Amino acid sequence: MIELDASLPSELVPLSWLLGVWEGTGVISYPVDGDVREFEFGQRVSFSHDGTSYLNYSSSVWLLQEGEQPAVLTAETGYWRLSRALGEGDVGPGMLPGVGDTPYSTASEVETLRNAAGAFEIEVSIIHPGGVSELYLGQVNGPRIDLATDAVMRSADAKEHSASTRIYGLVEDHLLWAWDIAALGQQLTSHASARLARVD
Repeated sequence: MIELDASLPSELVPLSWLLGVWEGTGVISYPVDGDVREFEFGQRVSFSHDGTSYLNYSSSVWLLQEGEQPAVLTAETGYWRLSRALGEGDVGPGMLPGVGDTPYSTASEVETLRNAAGAFEIEVSIIHPGGVSELYLGQVNGPRIDLATDAVMRSADAKEHSASTRIYGLVEDHLLWAWDIAALGQQLTSHASARLARVD
């Protein structure tokens, strides 16, 4: 059962089951140059908020290799929010404060954002240290999230990566996720998955 913080902004309630720190293990498996490269990894994920209408996201991943100290592999950082048009009451552009009332500040107002399937549309921005930024569009429907990239931006020196999909779910109090990528000349293909337990 999920207990909600009374100070939680109404727009975060559909995503509230993600809040906290999660840790666990997973498997990377992806074809590269005709060979399937497989590795086990450990991961620590954090979803937090600072009173605004979005979640702060961070992830750290390390390789698990027998007989060796865990080696940091990579990290991600980003923001998760309900997808809706931003108005005068919202912050931006840049650091400009909103003007007037904050929109969608009550549960009944947030309920009007449900789509025809009864889910909430979401936007997720994830930045990787290797020069890749992903913008995902998707939906949260109860304890399940489905995401697909709307855009992948790469720096001139980044490795080729053109699309991704991700699925997250809360199953028996564990956060399960799976990530498919189109990269290094491959079509969208299974890449990694993990099972994480809440540790905070």
